[in-house]
Amino acid sequence: MHAIGIDIGGTKVAGALVDENGTIVRQDRKPTPAGDSESLKQVVVDMINELADGTDAIAAGVAAPGFIDATGSIVYYTPNVPWRHEQLRHALEPKVGVPVIIENDANAAGWAEFRFGAGRLSTDMVMLTIGTGVGGAIVANDRLFRGGFGAGGELGHMRIVPNGLPCGCGANGCIEQYGSGRALQRYANTLADAGGIGQKLAEVRAKNGNYLHGADIGALIDDDDPGALQAVRQLGDWLGQACASFAAILDPQVFVIGGGVASAGEKLLAPIRQAFLQTLPARGYHPEPEFRIAELVNDAGVVGAADVARQHAISR
Repeated sequence: MHAIGIDIGGTKVAGALVDENGTIVRQDRKPTPAGDSESLKQVVVDMINELADGTDAIAAGVAAPGFIDATGSIVYYTPNVPWRHEQLRHALEPKVGVPVIIENDANAAGWAEFRFGAGRLSTDMVMLTIGTGVGGAIVANDRLFRGGFGAGGELGHMRIVPNGLPCGCGANGCIEQYGSGRALQRYANTLADAGGIGQKLAEVRAKNGNYLHGADIGALIDDDDPGALQAVRQLGDWLGQACASFAAILDPQVFVIGGGVASAGEKLLAPIRQAFLQTLPARGYHPEPEFRIAELVNDAGVVGAADVARQHAISR
């Protein structure tokens, strides 16, 4: 029983035909038409029809960044595309041969990890996706948590620092400003400015025209550079504190850490665990969850979107 998953990103639209075990059977990628809503819809329509052609696909799930309504129909807001209260499901469904469901991209990735990846065999999971920002997904009692209006699970916008750094969401002090890939770059630049253990960071930055790319920091982390490791420890400290607060509310069995920064592996997980245990309420009496690195990486969005769509079609 196959379903189609579409993952709309800032630079590319990824699509896949996925079986009930989360295995990708067929896939496709196309550039995202920047700022062109109608062209983007057409890319999604064409991709669904091409992937479904000659198959037994029963549904298509579209993972989009931003706020999605509880019915999986309306995109309230997405940052990279001019969609505001966009009736996306109703725009797509008449043009494709299968039912369509819209899902938040972080939710789709989290659901994939819960069903087929690092969160499998648990019933309650929290996933944090550490990229340019911080995405979040919550699974509670085997169900994806969406909230009363469908816009829940925006974990990156939990405020952890009163009157802290301004965030793109309009608030100040969100974990996204302290636990994201951009935050890691900020920490690394500060260390580079200070010299000492930041010397190698400064050298690499100078070679790049006074800019530190995330890939540069990642390579230095892999090489156990002391400055890069200090930067990732700062990042992990903030994320661990945030996870302690999430645990007090959600009590997950496992935290899954995904996104580009998760390639640091145990070098990121170790400071997360340490800060988590230092700030966990009622430590010693509160069961301690596991921390794992996401397994599906770049395929999580399409696999999760397809599985959400499959389950929605079966339950109709």
